[in-house]
Amino acid sequence: MLFPGGFTFTNFLTDAFSIFIFVLWFWLLITIFGDLFRRHDISGWAKAIWVIALILFSYLGIFIYLITQHRGMAERQSQRVEQAREDLRHFAGFSVADELEKLERLKNSSVISNEEYARLRARAVQ
Repeated sequence: MLFPGGFTFTNFLTDAFSIFIFVLWFWLLITIFGDLFRRHDISGWAKAIWVIALILFSYLGIFIYLITQHRGMAERQSQRVEQAREDLRHFAGFSVADELEKLERLKNSSVISNEEYARLRARAVQ
C-alpha cells in the first residue's frame, strides 16, 4: 500500500490508479523504444540521446517523443503492417487472383452480397 492507515476504499483506488499509471508508462516506453530502434532515418547518437532522455525524464520524455514524432510513428507502423501482410501473402502462397477467385465463389453461392463482394474485392486488389 502506498498510504498508511490500513485498507480503505480511497487507498485502494489510489493504489489501483498508481498501478495503472505505471503500466501505461511502461507500455508507452516499450512502444517508443520499439519505434526508436526500428528507425533508419536518425543516427545512433540521436537514438542514444532519446534513450537517455526517456530514462532520465520518464513521463516528460515520453510526451515529448509522442508530440514530436507522432506522424512518423503512425507512418512507420502502417508500413510495417503492410510489409507483414505482403510477407504473409508471399509465404502462405496466396495471390490476389486466388483471393478474387474465392470471393467470386462466395458471391455465386450467395454467402456474401454484391456490396460486400465489391468492398472485399477492392481491399484485395490494393
